[in-house]
Amino acid sequence: MDLFALTRRLVDIESITPNEAAVGDFLCDELNRRGFESTKMPVEGQRANVLATVPGHTHPEIVFSTHMDTVPPFIPSSEDDARIYGRGSCDAKGIIAAQVIAAEKLLSEGVHVGLLFLVGEERDSIGAKLANQHPIGARFMINGEPTENRLAVATKGALHVELMASGKMAHSAYPELGESAIDKLVEALHRLHAMKLPENPDVGPCTRNVGFIHGGRAPNVISDTAKADLFYRLVGPADELRREISETVGSLAEVRFARETPFMRLRSLDGIPTMVAAFTTDIPSLPSWGEPLLLGPGSIHVAHTEGEYVEKAQLTQAVEMYCEIAMQLST
Repeated sequence: MDLFALTRRLVDIESITPNEAAVGDFLCDELNRRGFESTKMPVEGQRANVLATVPGHTHPEIVFSTHMDTVPPFIPSSEDDARIYGRGSCDAKGIIAAQVIAAEKLLSEGVHVGLLFLVGEERDSIGAKLANQHPIGARFMINGEPTENRLAVATKGALHVELMASGKMAHSAYPELGESAIDKLVEALHRLHAMKLPENPDVGPCTRNVGFIHGGRAPNVISDTAKADLFYRLVGPADELRREISETVGSLAEVRFARETPFMRLRSLDGIPTMVAAFTTDIPSLPSWGEPLLLGPGSIHVAHTEGEYVEKAQLTQAVEMYCEIAMQLST
């Protein structure tokens, strides 16, 4: 299969988190067929990362890596003269295809790189966290995410915040007998919206999104519980932001910091355009896999959309860029 056919074949295997087993099986077989030695790294149940190296070179200095899982819903592949469409076409199955073809091309030129394809990036990076416990001694990891083939010099972090408000149920005709958890939650969110967020002159502002709200029992019942989930995109350390969030919410709700991915600065290389990634990646969960670089074909602006696509020209360019970067780093 060539680059475009491989991309479509991968897209057509549904691998919405946590259903990555089938695409992992396919990649193992395909990589073995192409002359690599692939193994599965069990993660959870049938879920497994895929690690491939060149026979006789099980500790490469450079590893290409990205993720196999996608967000829902499944969208099968299609194409026209310029683009390949479908769920995962740019995030990140087109990247998998480009990395496989690049690794195969490098192999023909005597340069040996590894390939690490992970489960769970779209949810909790469970595959990356497991892989980090089993490094193979790589000096560099070239991670793939949609950066339009520009090297990311930084990635924003992420802070998942849960607000839990409590109240007292009562008949809505007598609100003075109850205590509305929803009212408390709304006031807490109002205060957080008014809170000034940090900015980084090189990266941009910290941003906030209220992604989920749930609460109440019925329209005629004063609510006793209410919950909101917020996501902050970090541009620096989170300690001060955590403190300000807690102080701003005060006694209106319980604040839980559910998950944090740190802000990271990354290296650049001469002659390769750069960008700042406002999204998070598996990189913070893989410190044992060498110094990270981040680059891949496709635009993050169409990832996770119903019209997701990757430009064929960018896929072709990515193969050349992965080879170029590997050659630079290996010397």
